[in-house]
This record gives sequence, structure tokens and C-alpha cells, in this order.
Amino acid sequence: MTASAFGVGQSVKRTEDDALLRGRGRYTSDDTRESLLHALVLRSPHAHARFRVDAGAARAMPGVMAVLTGEDVADLGALPCLFTLDGAIKAPPYAILAQGEVRHVGDAVAFVVARELSQARDALEAIEVEWQPLPAAIGAEAALGPGAPQVWASHPGNLVFETRLGDRAATDLAFAHAEETVEVRLVNQRLVTNFLETRAVVAEYDAARDHFTLTLGSQGSHRLRDILCRQVLKIPPESMRVVTPDVGGGFGTKLFPYREYALAAVAARKLGRPVKWVADRADHFLGDSQGRDNIMVASLALTGDGRFRALRGDLIADMGAYLSAFAPFIPYGGAAMWPGVYDIPVCDIRVRGVFTNTVPVDAYRGAGRPEAAYLIERLVDAAARKLDIAPDVIRRRNFISSNAMPYRTATGKVYDSGAFAAHLARAQEMIGWKEFPKRARAAKKAGLIRGIGLSCYVEVCGAMGPETATLRLDPDGGLTVLIGSQSTGQGHRTAYAQLVSEQFGVAPERVRVIQGDTALIASGMGTGGSSSIPIGGVSVARATHTLGERLKELAVDALEAGIADIEIAAGALRVAGTDRAISFTDLARRPGTDASRLQASERFMPDAGTYPNGTHIAEVEIDPATGATRIVDYAVVDDVGVTLNPLLLTGQIHGGAVQSLGQALMEQTVYDRDGQLVTGSLMDYALPRASDAPSFAFETRNVPCVNNPLGVKGVGEAGTIGATPAIVNAVIDALWREYRIGHVDMPATPQRIWTTIRDHQLRHRL
Repeated sequence: MTASAFGVGQSVKRTEDDALLRGRGRYTSDDTRESLLHALVLRSPHAHARFRVDAGAARAMPGVMAVLTGEDVADLGALPCLFTLDGAIKAPPYAILAQGEVRHVGDAVAFVVARELSQARDALEAIEVEWQPLPAAIGAEAALGPGAPQVWASHPGNLVFETRLGDRAATDLAFAHAEETVEVRLVNQRLVTNFLETRAVVAEYDAARDHFTLTLGSQGSHRLRDILCRQVLKIPPESMRVVTPDVGGGFGTKLFPYREYALAAVAARKLGRPVKWVADRADHFLGDSQGRDNIMVASLALTGDGRFRALRGDLIADMGAYLSAFAPFIPYGGAAMWPGVYDIPVCDIRVRGVFTNTVPVDAYRGAGRPEAAYLIERLVDAAARKLDIAPDVIRRRNFISSNAMPYRTATGKVYDSGAFAAHLARAQEMIGWKEFPKRARAAKKAGLIRGIGLSCYVEVCGAMGPETATLRLDPDGGLTVLIGSQSTGQGHRTAYAQLVSEQFGVAPERVRVIQGDTALIASGMGTGGSSSIPIGGVSVARATHTLGERLKELAVDALEAGIADIEIAAGALRVAGTDRAISFTDLARRPGTDASRLQASERFMPDAGTYPNGTHIAEVEIDPATGATRIVDYAVVDDVGVTLNPLLLTGQIHGGAVQSLGQALMEQTVYDRDGQLVTGSLMDYALPRASDAPSFAFETRNVPCVNNPLGVKGVGEAGTIGATPAIVNAVIDALWREYRIGHVDMPATPQRIWTTIRDHQLRHRL
């Protein structure tokens, strides 16, 4: 194999998979030491209630080592909200354990630690709680209404924040002179993350050093350590080591600090024994941040021939009962992407965050950008139907031209590059757009209805920095990358190894990647917002270049040549055009070699975000007798700037699209009017299976990113952003062709579609 077979652009198989497939992965819950104590959390059965807790009986039970209540941890700081709109948002305390009042079903009331898990369960049931139920505010619109129950006395009317983006006066003027307007009201329903590996933590305390070690699944060890130490435990960060081993999925939800991490640390210090807590699936549904949950109303002002002149919108975002780490930024940042790929001169968007008596909401794969793409792509389709213009034609008429790049949107985002019409055209070719009417007629003969739906999206990512990478030449001639990003299944080990291989010509198996250990890695921002390759990748590439120059300097004496004549290839340094060479192994072990010259560190902080974009087209078939929907064909063409590894890229797109399929057709978090979580288990919450997914046709049509030294734009959330509107637009296209039904909210379940068709038919009979 040549060196190029491992480098950038090559479909290198994931080097991490062999161990995982053989059961040799190491996850937090795999720690089974006999010295471990086991912990459980007592959670509120009420959405809103005052309470008094008596843990006396539980503390006296066999094997019980500790029962912590709110009173026991009252000296701890609250979990912080990290985005406050420049201080405009005043977050009420997100206490480590609720003190006197709970505000959602699942709110943490007590933390039980016992020698055996069964003993902890018994003690949990023995805790006596006197509950005084209170009215609950459920649903963001209802929570804003007059007379709604108050989640927090400090926030009258349950309004957390209100802000605007754009130019209100200019937008009003554009609407006043518009020849046509179109409006939609959309529900972007709440979702539960449901990663494979539930959260877990093992906390240890060394009394002699006054030092904690926390092992936990996360999306970044340094951020968690710093927040837990500085703001919750109120200790210096150097007093804690956080280790993240293998992680089975994150999707944004494992970015944040959670109560159990601090509680386990407190218990370990109190008891002098390591404490282990592992969430079961019910803990996940009731205790981990949830996603989406927006109500969006938006209007377009248009000319008679369908050219966009202004966008106006109102976004109400359900924050849940507490403000999680990035919660307010999700709707705010998402609203900034509402203009999408279209040349819309002016906009006015109001964004409101609302408290409700539900589980807190925070970043979930895409974090505001899927909501934005769904809004604008549904709105554009509604405009096409109203003006009787084909959906692809109205898009082409309003795309931002490649010649207009860099382009500043009406919300202040600056797109550096993109060729939107080109990837739309290719996606149409791939799916056979022109031949769709023939397929629709054939489906109708079989008693089915077909629809085809478009989504042209753009997102912003690659801005979660800075990130520092260290590359080290080891004595065995292998190389080690140390970096503060965190893989949760994306394949970082393979991707970073390819960047090293690109310059050094070594096989990926010769490159070790170390992440998730604050004792070994000085700093890190973790993984989120598709930033690992756009930021961490640049750091790795630069560190590789710097180390290469240092190795050449070291090889000057060994090869008796000038530095300009030395080249690196296949894990060795050689004098160009000769057979004189020294291997990495021999150079690393050469007597007198300065060890500090065998490593290099480079830091990268981007000046601007990157803007991946693309087109998704879905074709669906609906059985009107049952409402069942089947995706019969699916095409994606993405612009990710530069493709590092086509295999990893394809996997990210497929995974993201299937998550979007779940939201479009089946997933929904349901609370009843009392705040009980109706969909509190996988018996009630529907997730997509392999049989629900189509065979995806996927290509790239890349335009290198101007803002990124590697030209990459990021891809981790792209599938999730583009797929949902494409699928729902296809469903509505089918309903419009057959019944002139122009709206259905997600999830477009068989029951919802069947009911929509039935209600439409009943109305028209009357």
C-alpha cells in the first residue's frame, strides 16, 4: 500500500472498530471493582410540588452508606447556564438536589449510596417524602398565557428571555409593499436523545492529595472538570482529574455537567470509597436534557413571480424547568440561520424562551439548525404551492449566487462559499426528478399516493474552539496524538491518523489517539457543533507539520545532509534521490536526541464558522387507508468543503438522516396536562429501526471552505439538518397532490396522516 492510500480523501476503515466489535471497548460502566459503592437517584413523581423529605429510615438500612438530600449539599453551587445573552438572562438556581420544591417529573430529590445496587434500591423506596402538589405549566404557549401556573416566582409569566434578530422597521416596510405573502405555523416537537450508552460516572477521592478522579462518558473532559470544580464543588480545577473512556453516543446531550457527577464526587469524599452511578433508561428519559421543542410562526413577503423580499418570524422555545448549560443559545443561534440558502434582504425574528414544568431542553444533534432548516424549507414549499410555482424553480429563483460569496445574511451570518443550485441539480438527477410523475401515476393505480420533497439547507459549525493538538514520536516509531476533542463514535482515531499519514506516510495503525483525560491533555473544548475536524483537524495537521520540521532538523546529523534535502515518507526520513535514510524508530532512539524535539503542539482558533450545505430529496409512498408512510427513495448531495474520509462521511450522513427520519415520522416526547411523561420508556417512545430507513444515494459536490485552513466545513450534524424538512415536504406533497392538504405537523405518524385525510374528507362532504 502506498502512503496516499491512508491520507486525506481516502476511505480508510475505522481503526477503532476491531476492539469494539470484539467486546474490548472500555466504557464507564465496565468498572466492576469490588470496592465500588453503588448509587441511585430518587426522582420526583410530580411535575410541580413542594416537599419534605425524611431519609432516617433509609439511612439505617443494611448496606446503606449514605443518603444525600438537598440539605446535605446546600453548600454546592448550582449547575450554570453558560449562555446568558450578555447578562440579559437571569437563570434561577439549578440546584444539585432540589430543596423544598420540585419543578419537573424526574427532578432529583435524594442520592442513595450502598454497598450493593439492590440495597440502594431498597433504600430508595424507604425514603419518606411528604408531597404537596402544585399546578404545573405544560406547553410553552400555554405557559405564556394569562393565569398559567408559575414555574419560578422570579420569572412572572414564565418568560425566560425575549430578543429579536434583524431589522424590524425594514421588514415591516417590505411586507407593506409585498405583492404576495405566505405564512406557516409549525411545531418542532420535543425529542429524547436516546444514545446507546446511558450516562454513568465513577467518582474516586484521594484524601492524602485532596484530589478527585471522575470517570464518565462525556463529549469533553476539560469543560466538565472546569464547571464542576469552579462553579459547583468550588475547588481548583487541578484538584480533579476527569477521564472519559469509550463513549456510546452523545449527540450534544453529553456535553453538559449533570447533577450525578457532583453527587458522586461528594459521596466519594464523604465515604472514602469509589462511588458508581449508572443511569437506567428511565433516568435518561427523566434526568437528561431533551431536544428541540419549538413553536414557530413565520411569513414570507414575495413578489408576484416568487422572489423573496422579507422574512418575519416568531419563535417560542420551551426551556423546561431549569436553564441547562447552552439552552438559551439553541433557539437564538438557530433563529440566526432562518434565512437558509436564500437571498432574503431583510428579516425580523422574535425569539422567546419559556419555563415549563418539564425536563430541561438543551443542544441535541444540530442544536437549532435543524429547526431553522425545517422552518424555512416548509415555508418555501408553502410559497411554491400558493404561487403555483414548482418547488425547485422557486428555490433556484431565490438561491444566493456563488458569485455573491462572501454573503452576509439579514441575521448577520457570513457565508464564505457554496454552490447551492449545483447540488440541487445533481440531487434531482440522482433521484430521477423528471420521471416522478410517471412513478406517482403507477402508485395511484396500486391505491397508494406518492410525494417528493426537497430540502436545501445550510448550517453553521466549526466554531467551538480553540483546540490544541500535541503530536509525539514514540520510541517504537509510532506516533501519538493528544487532543482535547472527544469521540463519541464518530471515528476520530481514524480521521486524525489520516491527517498524520498525509504528511508522514505511516499507516493509521501506527498512530495512537489519546482523548478524554485531563491529566494527560492540558486543555480542550470537547466535541460539539461539528468542530472536531474543522478545528481539531487543523491543529493536528499543523502539529504534524511542525513535528516534521523538527524531525528533519534532528536528521541533519544522522544523514549528513542539509535540511532542504531531507524528506519524510513511509515513517522514515531520507535524503531525496538517495538510499540514505533513518527510520522514525532509529531517530527516536538515537543517543543524545533531545526528547523535547520529538513532539510538537499547535493551537487553532477559527476566526469564523464554517457553512456546510446541501440538498436532500425524499420520495415517499403513503397508504391512505392506514396513513402508513414508506420512504421509497432518498438522495443527498452535500458540500462539506473537503472530504477527509468518504466512509466516515457517509456514515455520518446516514446516521443523521435516520435520526431526522425519526423526528419526521415517529418520535415525540409527550407530557400530559399534569406534567407526567407519557412517553417515558422505549415501550412508548418510537425510535427508527433499520427497516424504516431507505437505501440512501449520497454524493458530495464540494466547494472548499475559505475560512478553514484545511478547506473542511464539518459534517456531524448535516444529515439531521437536511432530512427532516425533505421527508415532511414529501409527505405534504403527496397529500397536496391527492387531497389539496397543505399542512401536517411532525411526527407524521400513520394515525396523524390517516386522521388528517379523514377530517379533510368529512369537511368536504359537508
